[in-house]
Amino acid sequence: MAWGIRGQYGHELGAMMFGILVGLTLVMLFMPNASALKAARAVALFTVAIGFGGSMSYGQTVGLTHDREVYTKDGERYWNAAAFRWGMVGLAVKGGLWIGFGGAFLGMGMGRRHYRPREMMWLGLTLMALFVLGRWALNSPFDPDLHIVPHFYFSDHWRWEPDQFVKPRPEVWGGLLFAFVGLAAYLQFVKRDLLAQNLAIWGVLGGLGFPIGQSLQASHAWNSEAFRNGSYWQYGVNSWNMMEVTFGTVAGMVLGLGVWLNRRQIAPSDFADDVSLSTRWEGWLVAIYLYLLGVGWYYPETIFILFHYHGLLMGIIPMAAIVGGRYWPFLYVLPIVAMPIAVKTFLARCRDMDFYPKSIGLVLIVTLPLVLTTFLALYFGKRSEDRIRARSFACIGLVVAAALYFWLNFAFFSFPWQWWIDWKGWVGWRNSGAIYIISWLSLTLAAIICWKTRAFSVAAGERRSSDVGNRSSQ
Repeated sequence: MAWGIRGQYGHELGAMMFGILVGLTLVMLFMPNASALKAARAVALFTVAIGFGGSMSYGQTVGLTHDREVYTKDGERYWNAAAFRWGMVGLAVKGGLWIGFGGAFLGMGMGRRHYRPREMMWLGLTLMALFVLGRWALNSPFDPDLHIVPHFYFSDHWRWEPDQFVKPRPEVWGGLLFAFVGLAAYLQFVKRDLLAQNLAIWGVLGGLGFPIGQSLQASHAWNSEAFRNGSYWQYGVNSWNMMEVTFGTVAGMVLGLGVWLNRRQIAPSDFADDVSLSTRWEGWLVAIYLYLLGVGWYYPETIFILFHYHGLLMGIIPMAAIVGGRYWPFLYVLPIVAMPIAVKTFLARCRDMDFYPKSIGLVLIVTLPLVLTTFLALYFGKRSEDRIRARSFACIGLVVAAALYFWLNFAFFSFPWQWWIDWKGWVGWRNSGAIYIISWLSLTLAAIICWKTRAFSVAAGERRSSDVGNRSSQ
């Protein structure tokens, strides 16, 4: 669900919904007895890193595998095997980097190694320097006016289609590759963080969900008639969105498998939570981050837009604040990531409305969700001083986040209630809506079951303690 609705909200910011929902699910299942602060840091770091890959351009890479212009010659359709293979290689590279960063940071959050704010700040700056070096080495030269593109170029190219259809885009995957290799070296030789290393590899494998999902869309492009007539499920299928849903499904499943296989490397429940940033410093960092985010959004013609163009740059402040703060992890997981999603939904639905409908939309779509998530973040941040358990935070956070993102996406598409009335609404153009409904309800049910399991475990523990006390008295 999260990766399927990501596209409506942008590359870096939209991808972070995947980090929230997958991260909360994994900490709920695999570290329920850890502290809530430890769990929130793991989810927040995972979410930050998932945003890194959003800087990459991939639409034209997808196009290499199914665009009509690439597979048409002299007015006839033909099979361009070279373009298909190259496009799939590009999607595997970009998908592997996208999820690989997430896996590494998830392991950093769930593992036994301590990371300090200053250390994370320097790590972020180093990764950004490697990013610049990698772009120069692998993603340049780039001068489309002179028909000059890098040697390893996974976007639109004159090799694949006529000049009039080619509009090359600059790529940044080389920069992220250099940064990823640098991160892997740091985890291996400096921190010796086995969990982060292993989950980075599993994340790269999860990135294969990109070409796997695209194979479905490419097949649909070549056999659209068969897809339409083959089954009810494929009635008017939105193949692009189904590609995204498949990518997210594969990535989430592989990461979950990776965490399960490496569960013995997860930090024990008595792992100490260091808080090295004062509340005042946390407040300043929140203000600075939101200022950079807002100015870059509303004034894209200024240098602040770089904050949005490069997920690595956007992640430096959160990386440091998450590992050192008490409130930052909860604030990042709940209101900070939700804020741009809510605002974009409001603008999509209410930008051209009159005064009263726009005011109601501002209250219902933006204000209430952000007030609720901020209250929950501050509540859990305060309770973390009492060592509240991860299960409590993850279960409640998952219920809130799943409902919030499902319904914001539902509002984004103008409340298409025909899903409930006509079966073609479930399997039509937005047939992924049925998948979203099932996903939302499944996540909610899973969180409730885990919460109930906790309640039963606590009650059983109290009974055992009471029995032991009675026997001792006797």
